[in-house]
Amino acid sequence: MNPSRFLSSLLTCALFATPFAYAAEPVVLHVGDQNYYNVRASVEASGVLEGAPYTVDWKHFQAAAPLAEALNTGALDLGFLGDSGFLFLAAKQAPVKLIGVSRQNPDTIALLVPKDSPVKTIADLKGKKVAYWPGAWSQQLTLRALESANLPENYVDFIKLMPIDAAAALPQGSIDAFPVWEPYISQQILFSGARPILTAKNLMPGLSAIAASTPSIDSKREAIADFLARLKKARAWVDNHTDEYADLWAKKANLDQDVSRHWLRQAHMTVGPVDQQAATDLQSTADFLFKVKALPTALATAPIIDNSFQKALAE
Repeated sequence: MNPSRFLSSLLTCALFATPFAYAAEPVVLHVGDQNYYNVRASVEASGVLEGAPYTVDWKHFQAAAPLAEALNTGALDLGFLGDSGFLFLAAKQAPVKLIGVSRQNPDTIALLVPKDSPVKTIADLKGKKVAYWPGAWSQQLTLRALESANLPENYVDFIKLMPIDAAAALPQGSIDAFPVWEPYISQQILFSGARPILTAKNLMPGLSAIAASTPSIDSKREAIADFLARLKKARAWVDNHTDEYADLWAKKANLDQDVSRHWLRQAHMTVGPVDQQAATDLQSTADFLFKVKALPTALATAPIIDNSFQKALAE
């Protein structure tokens, strides 16, 4: 064969082979979820991911701390956690940004006591055992309640327990109070008769963080923006199909449907961009956590907010 013709054939083959040899790898979003946010359940029940040009790898966590660590190590692209959990992570200079926020009825965060407890206010908990988890709303709610009542941080005996363990401990009397979020609140109220002595209302913003790994923002921006837009549609679907969704969620989570209905009928969860109110609330929470020495250093929150996903989360 003529050498020049042979070289031309090789180049032609290479040209046509290139798109296949260098085809882009399928995009996978690694998303961290918790029961309180039930993101996976709402997304799957509403069907909003149909036709998405990527797949979602869901990871479930019992609390904010392990989810935050997964974000820190790059095991997650996105994660849903409370504002205090996100702030503890950011204070470590972890490669994360706040790209959106979620809010619920503040009564979905509450301080519970057993049904036969004589406790009626935070002042009645002097020296009593109060469960908490570092960096979670349980810690922030109790500290805010103590401050509001002009009581010192050591007024109660803090007991470090994961929510699932505290949920078992409260009915048994191993702890005296259980600051927690849904669906634990509805479970405790319906099955053990526990009652809230206070909620997050007028005490703390109860802001939830939609956090993203900074490297993931750079490498998966289009997929993240698309996912956020679909998530917003999923939340709208839930508002119009509350009981249907509550029953589906209960089945998926292996929980009683009375629990999910009790919670979701009053939850009113919203998803949106980091607007001025959210930015103000985040800084306020950071300042509070530093004041009570929960955060080791003061934290300016503006640099950890990424507003580039505003359009995806717009009304």
